[in-house]
Amino acid sequence: MSKTAGKLTTAELERIAERVLKLSGADETEVDIGATTDALTRFANNTIHQNVAEQTLSISVRAVVDGRTARSTTNKTDDDSLRRVVASAISLARNEPENPDLLPMLGKQTYQKVSRFFSATANTTPEDRAKAVARVCKMADKRKQTAAGIFSSGGSRSVLANSKGLFASYEQTRAEFSVTILEKNSSGWAKANSPDVRKIDPQALAESASEKSAQSREPREIAPGRYTTILPPAAVLDLVGFLFYDFAGTAVLDKRSCFTGRIGKKVLGENITLWDDVYHPLQTGHPYDGEGMPRQKVQLVDRGVVKNLVYSRATAKKMKAKSTGHGFSLPNDYGEAPMNLVFAGGDKSVEEMVRTTERGILVTRLWYIREVDPYEKILTGMTRDGTFLIENGKIAGGIRNFRFNQSIIEMLTNVEMLGPSVRAAGEESFEMVVPPMKVRDFHFSEVTKF
Repeated sequence: MSKTAGKLTTAELERIAERVLKLSGADETEVDIGATTDALTRFANNTIHQNVAEQTLSISVRAVVDGRTARSTTNKTDDDSLRRVVASAISLARNEPENPDLLPMLGKQTYQKVSRFFSATANTTPEDRAKAVARVCKMADKRKQTAAGIFSSGGSRSVLANSKGLFASYEQTRAEFSVTILEKNSSGWAKANSPDVRKIDPQALAESASEKSAQSREPREIAPGRYTTILPPAAVLDLVGFLFYDFAGTAVLDKRSCFTGRIGKKVLGENITLWDDVYHPLQTGHPYDGEGMPRQKVQLVDRGVVKNLVYSRATAKKMKAKSTGHGFSLPNDYGEAPMNLVFAGGDKSVEEMVRTTERGILVTRLWYIREVDPYEKILTGMTRDGTFLIENGKIAGGIRNFRFNQSIIEMLTNVEMLGPSVRAAGEESFEMVVPPMKVRDFHFSEVTKF
């Protein structure tokens, strides 16, 4: 990886890991090293006002002593610091209670290759980001609008190794552009995220946000209620992201999942199929979990039926299942979770969804989402940055924002149309691959005053 994406190479991280393992006298030792570089250009009022960059290094050591385990972390690479972090992990482990669920560390594993490092992203300069932002701000200024947002780029590399012979490494780049375009009483928003900066078009995103801001001028107030609602991918992501931990074996075992007692049953609509798939071309992330177990592609939902869960090694043993490679770094209280959700999509465009709606709501995005009922997965939140009334198959203008109270399980049984799945970026959840959705009877509970 280029020096702009981290000063330390993978080979250098590997050598640090080897030094740590040689210094440890624990029964078993694991070392997890991560090096990241992040740079961000921030703009507001049609002007760049901040450019920041940081490089971070984390060396996390987990020791096992007499069936006990603990972890200690440093960001220093000299021999004395590495000795101290190893000694700290061993000392902490000795003072922990014995863990009856602790399994021996994994030996050497084989991983499927994924390629998510792009030189174009790693080599993105402040000048590159500034030029793109300047064009956006110039467009907004010309239209008598105000632009604000961020353009970030960076990269990371990580190494996971242990005293049983496991060695895994991964590197990827990332870029993100987010823009809000404001007017006197309206706004529009757009965002994209990709490991390849060339997949992000700041100008097109700003054009979309600008159009939404212009279309939603002088928003009128309409009564709350249940409406046919069109949710673009960003809005879908921020809602369905609240389901991710419900597919964890630990959550079902502890009866904290909304799918407890529902495995093998039809819970969602016939047109809802869902995987966890780190190998999907639009996904990112490590091909191994926090213990170094290779991640598997897992079908979670098949045509509305909850088919499978994901498991860490310890949870799989408890539940008489097979580990799917979704465990978090140990020790932890959460077990596992699917971090690479991929929804099957359809072939309907948002324009077609609007055209086939007699009366409904088109949302841009949602925010301030909170869980009300964890078992029926009722969420509350608000619309933002462009909410539109649809009448007779056409957008009839902007409306004041709504608060919603909606069960996601109910929503996913009421999906009437699906568009093509895309990599989406929102504000309330991590990136995933989701389609736009047309949903009937979405519950807007009250109207806001803006």
